[in-house]
Amino acid sequence: MASVSRRSVMTLFSCPDCPESHRTRIVLAEKELTADVVDVIPGGSAPEDFMDLSPNGDLPTLADRDLVLTHARVIMEYLDERFPHPPLMPVDPVSRARVRTALFRMENDWYPLLPELARGEKTAAKARKSLRESLMTIMPVFGAMPYFMSEEFSLADVTLAPILWRLPVLGIELPGNAKPLQDYMERIFARPTFQQSLTELEREMRD
Repeated sequence: MASVSRRSVMTLFSCPDCPESHRTRIVLAEKELTADVVDVIPGGSAPEDFMDLSPNGDLPTLADRDLVLTHARVIMEYLDERFPHPPLMPVDPVSRARVRTALFRMENDWYPLLPELARGEKTAAKARKSLRESLMTIMPVFGAMPYFMSEEFSLADVTLAPILWRLPVLGIELPGNAKPLQDYMERIFARPTFQQSLTELEREMRD
């Protein structure tokens, strides 16, 4: 990911093809933060400084001076609060609660399906069907507003985008009546910040 200009001395240890890492890279790009993004391949040889900071090998891991954070949601919310412009959460409490509810569903219902798609075909087929049906169930949401349940780009979009980008490699095809979702994906993927967030491995997912 190309670094962009704003004050920062942060290092993000990131898996180059993991959606959890991907969403933290999107936040970095949205905030125009300069950070050293270090690729770490799970199961491979990890940089010594990474293992010192994260003995369990958690990815992503953010090091910001003396602060070390793991887990994507923690990192995303920290960056959004420390660098409040542009905001990635709504200002009013009701809208913020809606975004947090959407995040909860994505993180608890959808993200756990992704590892299952790499397992045996029976397990993968079940997970693929569940994710596809969930997306189709909320299809009206994608046509109601420019972004996910919002007029503004938020952490909900940040969290959903890595899943949607990976649909082809996950073996999930969308039917013809999924145009609202297709249009939503075009808007999200066309954002320069999203394009900046992509690693070479992620670009190959749609080449």
